[in-house]
Amino acid sequence: MARKLPSLNGLRAFEAAGRRGSFQAAAQELNVTQTAVSHMVRLLERRLGYDLFRRKPNRLELTAQGQAFLSGLTDAFDSIARLAEQVAGMHAGPVLTVGVAPTLAVNWLIPRLPSFYREHPDVEVRMATGGATRPVRDDWTCTIRRDTGAWEGYIAEKLFASTLVPVCTPAWAAKLQRLADFRLATLLLCLIYRTIGLTGSRWRVWRRQCSMRPKGFSKTT
Repeated sequence: MARKLPSLNGLRAFEAAGRRGSFQAAAQELNVTQTAVSHMVRLLERRLGYDLFRRKPNRLELTAQGQAFLSGLTDAFDSIARLAEQVAGMHAGPVLTVGVAPTLAVNWLIPRLPSFYREHPDVEVRMATGGATRPVRDDWTCTIRRDTGAWEGYIAEKLFASTLVPVCTPAWAAKLQRLADFRLATLLLCLIYRTIGLTGSRWRVWRRQCSMRPKGFSKTT
């Protein structure tokens, strides 16, 4: 169904006049005459069926409808302007879309982008954060995640080994003097590992390395 939109010229004239506070200032911004701005706003009001301004001597006063309309209209025009800038800045060359966790993106991937661009100036890198937990999408070129399993239908290459260490508050650190003390602690499990199929495995690996048996698991986000 086709959109039933008011005149774009009328919308621009009203938005400029409402934001600037006068038809004269709007006319200067839009590079038209004051009469033209006033006429376009009047036609818009007729099209909408309600007044947008109370015309006072030497000033304009927005009606309640005008205030509500102006706020949304300014946001819409700002969004269009930003979209136009983004599209204009789009790279014409190849695009590499990487699904990556936010922490890894900030601490590992982004610092390496300058050197990558020096070697591949024609490639645009885009990051889809949350890649560590979200399923692989068709519009991703690749994804970086912590996993050792086989990926059917995909080529997986090891980037580097990762080190996982337990963390706790200073108060708990004072209580944990020996490995055996961990039996008294409630071990927390981040739900992210359930999402990627690693529920509990990080603690089990750490337990085996330390030859200890934890008291149990408690879930947290």
